[in-house]
Amino acid sequence: MIVDEMDLVSQLKETAPLRPEAYERARMTLRGAMAASEPAQVQEMAPVAGAAPARRGRLSGTRNRRLGILGKVSIGAGIGALAAAAAIVVVAPSTPQPAAPAGSTSQAPTGNIKLVALVTDIKASDGSLSGDASLVVNNQTVNGRSPYVTYSLYTDSGEYYVTDAESALPAAIAGHDNLAEDVNAREVAAARFAATGDLDTARKQMVNATPNPFGLGLSPAEQKAAWDKALAEEARILKQKGVTTPPKQPTGKALQNLINNHLWINSVDALARGAANPKIRAGVLRLISTIPDVTVKDSTTGGQPTLTLTAGRALFLGSDEQVLTIDAKTGMPIRSAVGAPGKKPSSVTTFKVSRVTVADVKAGKF
Repeated sequence: MIVDEMDLVSQLKETAPLRPEAYERARMTLRGAMAASEPAQVQEMAPVAGAAPARRGRLSGTRNRRLGILGKVSIGAGIGALAAAAAIVVVAPSTPQPAAPAGSTSQAPTGNIKLVALVTDIKASDGSLSGDASLVVNNQTVNGRSPYVTYSLYTDSGEYYVTDAESALPAAIAGHDNLAEDVNAREVAAARFAATGDLDTARKQMVNATPNPFGLGLSPAEQKAAWDKALAEEARILKQKGVTTPPKQPTGKALQNLINNHLWINSVDALARGAANPKIRAGVLRLISTIPDVTVKDSTTGGQPTLTLTAGRALFLGSDEQVLTIDAKTGMPIRSAVGAPGKKPSSVTTFKVSRVTVADVKAGKF
């Protein structure tokens, strides 16, 4: 049974921070309202206290939303997934736009030059990869509340453990408290492929890691069928929101924004899970480099050279933006901030990433 988004948020917004597994289930029920055939309108909802890595919901948290039919508006699912707020976005292009080629996933995946250069550096310094897991410590602050810290272990074999105390990780591993889902594996696999594989194919794989109505790689008729199926599945929510005219299937720039919205969110999910693995970092950055509405600028953080990646408001239909700061030499995630441009971020998450072995963590040696 699908829980109505409004009801779900009203139940959660006053609670204490959710444990990761509870948040995962809650996030999975959030459905985006679909494009209505009216001028675009955005309805923000009160922040939901809580954070949790992993999806669908992923490493790091910030704000999670969904765009269009089954579109993700996770501005921030932080890096990966520590999201702490939800918003319903009802949108629709106000003017017709030219159709995109069947299966198209970008206007032209040429790649941002700064990220392409960093990918090259990461590959050159890869060498032999030690360890068999990524340990990520996330420290998230939402709307000025007390920081919420989680300890996440993402193994190369696909397992995912998360606790709110460092000392609890060994017991989670011993108890086989694996929170991984199929979507996690698909996102990471797409990132690995993207490191050296065909970029357009990698984009399709990453977007298709989670359900969507785009029908990427299919014929126009099959794409229409995919849209109609998604529309039928969301009919109840549309009716509850008073939408009587079925939304039109997006095309042109509107469609590309929705696709790139999925690409950004799934990519940072993968980065959050496998941040200590250079192949995953290289693949994620190569994918992000193809998103036109992500700007990349040189910056300095803690006296060290960094790159600031800003997922612009176009990716989220005019709402907030997400700013992701990464190490300029390694591509390691450092900080994720979400909020309205020019204003104090509503959610800030910092990351401490290290390469470890599962055996050491299980033995408490980390």
